[in-house]
Amino acid sequence: MTSPAQYGDGGPELRERGGALHLSAVLPAISAALGSPVPTAIHRDPLALQAALGLPEARSVVIVLVDGLGYWNLNMRLGHAPYLRSLMNDSSNQRPIATCMPSTTVAAMASFGTGTCPGLTGMTGYTQLNPNNGEICQLISFSNAMAPLDLQRQPTVFERLAERGVRVTSSGLPKFAFSALTQSALRGTDYISNTDPRRRIAAAAKAAQKPGLTYVYLRDTDKVGHNYGWDSDKWIGTFERVDGQLGLLRRSLPKGTLIVIVADHGMITANPEQRIDIAEEPRLSQGVANIGGEPRCVMLYAERDENPEDIAMRWRDFLGERAQVRTRAEAIAQGVYGPVEPYVEPMLGDVIVSAAQSVTIVDSRTQAEKATHLPSVHGSLTMLESDIPCLIDMA
Repeated sequence: MTSPAQYGDGGPELRERGGALHLSAVLPAISAALGSPVPTAIHRDPLALQAALGLPEARSVVIVLVDGLGYWNLNMRLGHAPYLRSLMNDSSNQRPIATCMPSTTVAAMASFGTGTCPGLTGMTGYTQLNPNNGEICQLISFSNAMAPLDLQRQPTVFERLAERGVRVTSSGLPKFAFSALTQSALRGTDYISNTDPRRRIAAAAKAAQKPGLTYVYLRDTDKVGHNYGWDSDKWIGTFERVDGQLGLLRRSLPKGTLIVIVADHGMITANPEQRIDIAEEPRLSQGVANIGGEPRCVMLYAERDENPEDIAMRWRDFLGERAQVRTRAEAIAQGVYGPVEPYVEPMLGDVIVSAAQSVTIVDSRTQAEKATHLPSVHGSLTMLESDIPCLIDMA
């Protein structure tokens, strides 16, 4: 287990994880590399971020986010990825940066897109409490959730750049063009849709011929990892295809284009023998009205008259070293979610449980069988989950 990454503009000389070496710093740093620095509520000095991440100035930048491709997952499979292996031969790429807590897609995408943190974006987990109705909502599809712009109120770096007249383009699947997640976390781009991956790469390369920023999202490593395991043959085959797509992008880009490759989180293999089902342990449900989060980072919402400290004590006694248990107050005081807006605070669990080792925490009363038995998962604070790459290349 690592400590939660801290937010700010500090460079790599700081002992704390995060700072400039954080997913939230990437787009502000790129804005500075483009000559149009965009400060955010967390990162006030984009030029310092550019220097800390080692980004050269460029007229055109392509940022690629590979879902689920953690720094250590990547390193353990470099033999299957000639292009990524060539990047890792450069010493400047041989260091991870940190993602947010929890290390999961919705929280990370919003932190990435806005250059801020879950405490400001209100996107704090796969599922979380909707304070408007007191029920659990899901933030991939925004099922039962607040409207995207009501929930996520921070401007995106894409929006800020577009307002200044900088070209900002996304090349992705049609289904994501107007999705709630795109509206909330990644709004502000000119979205080009293609179902064929080679056409998406070609569209990104064509867009990059003009000065500005191009965003490409590759999802399959995460999808296949959840379904088959990140260490499965199917995942390795997908990883090889992703490397091929990235290599094709590199060969297709105009000379002088800056390429930055990141991820939202990594993945860890779940151990079925370490699975904890809340439905089978009555003491874990005691005083708990709702359960959100995900199998590696559970958020517990207390019943009206229940003291969260009592819930936390019961969970600590039961889990021991199998998890880190924080109350909401402790998590906020430790900066786990960065600064927290008042309207976001009730969305955070009264108690937050970060799984250690290969533990998963599920609830068979409300979750489908498949969801409780995913072979690979993420969300917690192990290095595999929370360390991500930030690879830099120049076409």
